[in-house]
Amino acid sequence: MWLSALAGAWLGAACGDDPGGPGAIPELVLDTVATGLSSPLYVATPPGDRNRLFVVERTGTIRVFKNGVLEAKPFLDITAEVSTGAEQGILGMAFPPDYATSKYFVVYYVNPAVETVLSRFHVASATSDTALSGEDTLLTIPQPGGDHNGGMLAYGLDGYLYLSVGDGGCCGDPNGHGQDRTELLGSILRLSVGPTGPYQIPTTNPWATHSTFRHELWNYGLRNPFRFSFDRQTGDMYIGDVGDNTREEIDVVPHTSVGGQNLGWRIMEGRECFGGGTACNMSGLTLPVWDYTHADGCSVIGGFVYRGAAIPALRGTYFYLDLCAAWVETFVWSGGPVSSRRRYTWLDGNELPNSFGEDADGELYITSESGNLFKIVPQP
Repeated sequence: MWLSALAGAWLGAACGDDPGGPGAIPELVLDTVATGLSSPLYVATPPGDRNRLFVVERTGTIRVFKNGVLEAKPFLDITAEVSTGAEQGILGMAFPPDYATSKYFVVYYVNPAVETVLSRFHVASATSDTALSGEDTLLTIPQPGGDHNGGMLAYGLDGYLYLSVGDGGCCGDPNGHGQDRTELLGSILRLSVGPTGPYQIPTTNPWATHSTFRHELWNYGLRNPFRFSFDRQTGDMYIGDVGDNTREEIDVVPHTSVGGQNLGWRIMEGRECFGGGTACNMSGLTLPVWDYTHADGCSVIGGFVYRGAAIPALRGTYFYLDLCAAWVETFVWSGGPVSSRRRYTWLDGNELPNSFGEDADGELYITSESGNLFKIVPQP
């Protein structure tokens, strides 16, 4: 419930563990990049493009921030096709690794019929600041409701497109979508997408030839994986899965994975059985590497592992945030328990930070429902 949780926001608590000791990590601040945007929700950049940021506006447009200036004309405007109620709108976009030659990109949005739509659009050249007219609809997923619609698109180091889909909303997953592999809700999908034609099923998907389970599935058992990302160096997948009533979680799928993980929902909420306690059957489940209770926040927003150059001491550190508490936290994961936790309280609940973004150099950005775009930078 990342947008349904807007009411009642509060300020985060004090800082956590210091990973590097005094002076090892510089103080970080937020640099305001742009203001006055219409519900910005994500920032993406074509591979190697150091002059432009593409800002997804939930209300139906994608804007170009070029050489420090916000272009007046949108890169893409599909306002008429997008529903912006509840947790809907344009929720994500991604550029393929070969964007310079394939000249297409993909967008994830919710339409007025309350369907999740994956569509492909084209550009005349990789340097174009406006997309060509025309849309190729690749996938449409009916949603039971207007929340928990998921929203992330990202290409893995394997060149495949990954897509996160929530369980469809309401409380406690009443239809059991999270554990149902015969449909697409409550899962992350893995698709082979090219510049033309329908998507294909990668032959290495865990249920690529199964007689009953959906072939698109990469893993399942998720409630609302609104944001996930790949560590651009290792290929590890980090998933921020929004919890129900008590806990929020971060899951990690190592780059060596062959997929097929059951990430627990609705058997589990975080590292506890759904409803509390430890009496549920946890066999075969992949538990989160980190979770926290609603005493500390209410809606996790997954971020990125930092791989930029501006803050060398933090390379390999994962950034995520909580929508309601408005804090940003970091930790390091290297196959065991998380370590080196830190918390930053740059923002407050009035700002409503709703997503991260990453540029071509691996530097990180934060968008807010208030219309602002920030960059995380070391304090001058």
